[in-house]
Amino acid sequence: MNAPMFYELRRPKEVYPDKKYPALFIMHGIGSNEQNMLSLVNGLEEQFYIFSIRGHLSQPPGFAFFTIEGYGKPHREVFDEGVTKLTSFVDYACEQYPLDTSHLYLLGFSQGAILAMTLGLTIGSKIKGIVALSGYIPAFVKEDYKIKPVDDVSVFISHGEMDQVLPFEWGLANNEYFRQLGADVTFKTYQEGHSVSLSNLQDFTHWLIQDLEK
Repeated sequence: MNAPMFYELRRPKEVYPDKKYPALFIMHGIGSNEQNMLSLVNGLEEQFYIFSIRGHLSQPPGFAFFTIEGYGKPHREVFDEGVTKLTSFVDYACEQYPLDTSHLYLLGFSQGAILAMTLGLTIGSKIKGIVALSGYIPAFVKEDYKIKPVDDVSVFISHGEMDQVLPFEWGLANNEYFRQLGADVTFKTYQEGHSVSLSNLQDFTHWLIQDLEK
């Protein structure tokens, strides 16, 4: 079976035949690529199978998962296609690799965070945790998508207080939205712009390892 999307895989040095492993699906920002995200999860391959996914659209100097119609508004059809492809990729990975399907995590930055939250909302309890670094949830996702229960989903949301690309208020809104749905939310803010600081990286890494042990 061919993979529905291009990806880079990291896995434990020793993989045991009778063991299932947690999985971490990571998604990059617009104009970036699957390689750029791997530095954020360096070392986590000892705990996870890590799938760093490349956006299927060309967006020089890299790639994208969807295009933008306006401020905070993706092109709906392109966005829907990206969500469908990523959902298929999660299914593909679960079929092809020895994954513990009760421990699937999504991690994304910017455009990747938008998709991590959307996938978490549409896949629901199939996902154990979401790490959303500087993103937002499109209005049409909240209004038109079929939102699955997320009572058992853990969510780590972070946002820079000086984010010049996606306003800090959007991070506050993400936190509020997931809390209202009953998710277990950790919300962190940083004196940063649209980036992932060392403190942010350390915080979500610690959060992932702790959540894995729950």
